[in-house]
Amino acid sequence: TLTISVAPVLAAAAHAWSATGRLAWAPVLAALVASMAIQIATNLFNDAADGARGHDGPGRLGPPRVTALGLIPAREVTRAALVMAGLAALAGLVAIAYGGWPILVIGVLSLAAGWSHSNGPLPISATPVGEVFVVLFFGVAAVCGVVYLADPATVSATALVLGVALGLPAAATLTVNNHRDRAEDARNGRRTLAILIGARGAGRLYAALLGVCVVVVSVLAQREAGAAALVVAAPGGAATLVLARQFLATPIGRGLNALLARTALFQLLIAALYASVAIGARALA
Repeated sequence: TLTISVAPVLAAAAHAWSATGRLAWAPVLAALVASMAIQIATNLFNDAADGARGHDGPGRLGPPRVTALGLIPAREVTRAALVMAGLAALAGLVAIAYGGWPILVIGVLSLAAGWSHSNGPLPISATPVGEVFVVLFFGVAAVCGVVYLADPATVSATALVLGVALGLPAAATLTVNNHRDRAEDARNGRRTLAILIGARGAGRLYAALLGVCVVVVSVLAQREAGAAALVVAAPGGAATLVLARQFLATPIGRGLNALLARTALFQLLIAALYASVAIGARALA
């Protein structure tokens, strides 16, 4: 699911370039490196924390984790997470040099959220607000931050709406993850949104997250280039129907891991389609 860090950067860069015809490549690429490093660090923090607590038992349905399998001690996995956080900070310094304190705030909050996902007195992963945090950081913060770095003049309500829209399928990947792990999470005392709304509710939420994303991004594409909205709406709508049916048809188990990956690719698809519309509109202007 590492593409979750790439998709918002792609769409944000295209949006900024479409608006002005200019793009500051160095800070945008630095933001991409930092975003990917933060996601990797978050996954490693999760691996270490859940393994140390004994939450990843032999019946884990998700991809294997090295701490739980006894392949690497939790302290070493945590050390690797800190290395990736350090890489994110170094890349962030380049972005901060261009963007100043707003980028510093986004970076610090993103690193803190990554650590807090599975650590601290109340890990985010144990609460029903995980999807909200994903939308905020893998959607709004990522898009608006990159747009600001690309060209501060292009930060607008449109950028904010684009960030929310692209954060929705990222949140849908978490919904799949928590739906798959509902039984183990409940045993471990977690109260994720997927647990609270039940299996059928999780299916409805998943479909809504993807569907609203397609509708909103299609409207934004319509504003960019008129009939080009169909470039997003047609394949995006078809993909939503296919994935929503797969969610409902796939029994809770390891089979949902493939859907997790396809949901992340859905977000990348929507971002790429929007980017093609935005770039095309600028080229024809």
